[in-house]
Amino acid sequence: MARTTASGAQRVAAALRDRIEGGELPPGTRLSEEALGRELGVSRNTLREAFRLLVHENLVAHLLNRGVFVRVLEPADVADIYRMRAALETAGIRAAPGAPPTALSAVTAAVAEAERAAVDGDWRRVGTADLRFHRALAALAGSERVDTAMDRLLAELRLAFHEMPSPRRFHEPFVARNRAIARLLTEGAHERAEAELTTYLDDARAIVLDAMRETDR
Repeated sequence: MARTTASGAQRVAAALRDRIEGGELPPGTRLSEEALGRELGVSRNTLREAFRLLVHENLVAHLLNRGVFVRVLEPADVADIYRMRAALETAGIRAAPGAPPTALSAVTAAVAEAERAAVDGDWRRVGTADLRFHRALAALAGSERVDTAMDRLLAELRLAFHEMPSPRRFHEPFVARNRAIARLLTEGAHERAEAELTTYLDDARAIVLDAMRETDR
């Protein structure tokens, strides 16, 4: 019975994580046990266990006498997220020479999806495709543990994206930069791709942190 409950909680946690990453549950959203229990068809015990898993992943917070809420990130959270991203994604690029063609195809497919979404003017979809691009970079390492870490990290990153006053102004320049990194990988220029990614992540972190400081003023 305990194993079944745990499995159900993991499925619910994964569904809520996907919604957070997809931008459907912005920071500060209250997660109602009653409403989610009806919608997902699960018991309150299963839902509470899922919440505990998401608290452990830093995606939600339990506030005493108030309930469970999607976390609102602090600047220190964002800095640490980008520090971890740099470690995982550069590890993927360094492993790219030995990665299978399907892994490299996932990188270019994510870039193409972001480009299509940009043409459509759907900037939330651009953000989702951008997250897939970075997940695909880390996946070049061929490690299930890296993949799991990136899943959790990128859901947190989506919370940071909500700090941006203009999703288009934030995402648009990085669409072309994603294409440039994908092209360097395709050409086998792995050192240049790593250097470009490092500069890219530094720039993105600075933009998000600047936006958070402006909000706090």
